Amino acid sequence: MTDNELPFAFGAPPLRGRLRSAPEDFFVEEILGYEADGAGEHAFLLVEKRGANTEWAARELAKFAGIQPMNVGYAGMKDRHAVTRQVFTVHLPGKADPDWSALPSDDLKILSSARHSRKIKRGALRGNRFVLVLREVEGDRAAAEERLDAIAKRGVPNYFGEQRFGLGGNNVAQAKQMFGGRRVDRDKRSILLSAARSHIFNGVLAERVGAGQWDTPMDGEIWSLEGSRSWFGPEAFNDTLAERLARFDIHPSGPLWGDGEPPSAGAVGELERAVAARDEDLAKGLNGIRMDQERRALRLLPRDMTWRWLDDGALEVSFGLPAGAYATTVLREVAVTL
Repeated sequence: MTDNELPFAFGAPPLRGRLRSAPEDFFVEEILGYEADGAGEHAFLLVEKRGANTEWAARELAKFAGIQPMNVGYAGMKDRHAVTRQVFTVHLPGKADPDWSALPSDDLKILSSARHSRKIKRGALRGNRFVLVLREVEGDRAAAEERLDAIAKRGVPNYFGEQRFGLGGNNVAQAKQMFGGRRVDRDKRSILLSAARSHIFNGVLAERVGAGQWDTPMDGEIWSLEGSRSWFGPEAFNDTLAERLARFDIHPSGPLWGDGEPPSAGAVGELERAVAARDEDLAKGLNGIRMDQERRALRLLPRDMTWRWLDDGALEVSFGLPAGAYATTVLREVAVTL
């Protein structure tokens, strides 16, 4: 199911516009949740990159420092067609920092540097802050502001974004080929496994959005804890769970398919197994690779969400998201983007 085919929580988007007219229209700032500890063998660099992917930036830093790319760490991949700020660590045992201001690249800028005791690991971040600008806007402004207000209060379905599925969504087809016996290298295998799990998750979430049950409990629900990969349940819905659901401490969850059966029961379990059965080759393939069944929240609440109309009629929207969430899943409820 492509991004355009996934059902909307609030109805058709009231706007149409162009996103990423320039890299500056998609600004991302990483939120690690910690700072450099001030000592150690690693340079802790806050880097701003423009129109460049994260792996390329890591290679450029390694080349400048005279080390192997494997000795450069970063927490997450950031959009290429954007201006992004994120931290990299560069391992320099027994060496002084080079003059980072002399880095020979117009697309990379070192905003600050310090020392740190450890290499940053993938996934070790709290979230990201986004500032998006939609240009050439057409549609109903009043309806758009009502939609934005509803999103700020209620959240959006926590779909995996189209980036997860590769060019033209081809990663799912490649995952099926891999499970059918086609050999792929280790890095590609990880990407295809993620695409397969994400495809089944999006299918489950799409069914619940279509039924109006993406942010309300169903029988047999597994609950995801806000800001955590932890989950619990199933257990009967009660006043305590209702209060926690209302304040966004917990969320209904969907499956990240793996070995064995999902922990959900009742109507939720039936739905998840039915969706997985539609892609039996993916579900069976994921069952056979010894990945644990995991869960992902069905609901995503943008934090500190604000918006404003710029002088040229463009719409600027800013918000924070937890790690693993996609800004495009928020904006898609407001506008069809070109």
